[in-house]
Amino acid sequence: MEQLDLTELTSGYRERMRRLALFEPILELDRKREVDQNGTAIDMKGLGLLTLLFFFEQKLMRNDRTGVKQLISFLKKMTSTEYIIEETEYEKLARTIIQTYRPTTGRKRSYSYYDWEFKREDHIEYSILKANNFDVKSNTQFYTLDEDGLELLFATKEFYSEFQLSINQLMLRKQIEKGRFQGALRQINEMRIDVESLEDRLDKLKHEIQRSIVSEETFERYKELLEDIYGRLGREDEEFKELRSFVKEVRERLFSKDLHQKEKKSYELIVKINNELEMVHYEHSRLLDRTSALRNTTLVTAQESLYYAGIQSFNFDQDIVSTILSSPLPVDAMKGVLHPFLTVEETPLWSPLTVLSEQNITEEREVKEEAGFEEMDSSDDDHPYRKWLIQKYKELMELFLAAYEEKKGNRLSDFIEYLRINSQNSIVDQRYFYDFWLILHQRSPVSAGELEEEEGKTMLGEAIQLLEDRQLVITEGTGIVSPSPRYSIQNMDMVLEENKR
Repeated sequence: MEQLDLTELTSGYRERMRRLALFEPILELDRKREVDQNGTAIDMKGLGLLTLLFFFEQKLMRNDRTGVKQLISFLKKMTSTEYIIEETEYEKLARTIIQTYRPTTGRKRSYSYYDWEFKREDHIEYSILKANNFDVKSNTQFYTLDEDGLELLFATKEFYSEFQLSINQLMLRKQIEKGRFQGALRQINEMRIDVESLEDRLDKLKHEIQRSIVSEETFERYKELLEDIYGRLGREDEEFKELRSFVKEVRERLFSKDLHQKEKKSYELIVKINNELEMVHYEHSRLLDRTSALRNTTLVTAQESLYYAGIQSFNFDQDIVSTILSSPLPVDAMKGVLHPFLTVEETPLWSPLTVLSEQNITEEREVKEEAGFEEMDSSDDDHPYRKWLIQKYKELMELFLAAYEEKKGNRLSDFIEYLRINSQNSIVDQRYFYDFWLILHQRSPVSAGELEEEEGKTMLGEAIQLLEDRQLVITEGTGIVSPSPRYSIQNMDMVLEENKR
């Protein structure tokens, strides 16, 4: 398990607490014990939320003259069928709610907490309602929603679960643009959780479809729901592709300017971001395939089962024959009953004019493809990645020769243990480590003399030159070695001996 980055974990702690503080007035209203004339408990928490919705609607209608009287009228309409409350009590309820959101002291509401990011006591000030206007003649104060009130209202609307993955995708791009690679990794982990929750929801939806489709109306509703899900997943998949291209560009920019040597930590993080993002995208693409299967297979199967259930419950003798014979029907009604069971007249016709219609002429040729690997273009000799790979292969050979001198390189598993002891364990997480040994095993026995003619043309040239007058013999060993969660390789036996030539 990787060590937790406590600084990254507590980053933005104040902002998270501020969002929690916005719900404090709602909870304060919930603690109030108000009853109507019959002793029925009044839902103060619900009335508080309704008040926020009322002021929001007034804001949408650009009505800046909303005060206690208007709120009283609204509460009467909402609660007249639920509670028996006198006029004076309505005014008391309205003023209690407004004063909870906006204290009579004129100061903003305050919320105290302990800030674990900076390790200190702190407090947050926020404002749900604010004064909007004042009528001098009637001595009436009018109110409107403040910015914090709008944020509280939006926080109660359930849209985060639908678009959380898209939000995380946008935040990931911003994190990478600002160079906050550690935060970007955390964002990808949150995206992985979002994908897992979507997978659970699709499982539940599949069982619900198989269990709940009992009519054409429910079939159409689920069909529309799956279309919406598929469309949203498709848009998210496009964003994943753009994100991967963006991360690739950032990685290549770091590599091309040799910044990966100066900022080694940043380069390692961007490589890890690329790998993790690829894994999350793969899991998300599986959701896209599953949704397509739900739409094209499960949904259609449920509809067919509905059709066959109707056929099984249909009795021709009872529903048709008995109806016709027991109560003679007029000719027009008889046609209506029999019409669904009569086939449509079909007359096969062929027009001679079809021979004169446009013909699709396509040329078919057999393309001869030569088997084998594509040869590397000579223009790729100076490619930065090729140079980097040559250097890495050379470093691997140097580490192997050092391990062999210490009697810790006779087997691949021993060499991996040698890397771990010498703090070089990160190498086994790289793909080129495994490519190196697979290529050497294929070419075994390997010696520097064999490469004199093709020196400079192979990426292993500099690495094999380190063997000097010796040759390396690699054979398959016993067992599978899994030094990394992502890679496994057959164990190998290595013998370094004097060249017999």
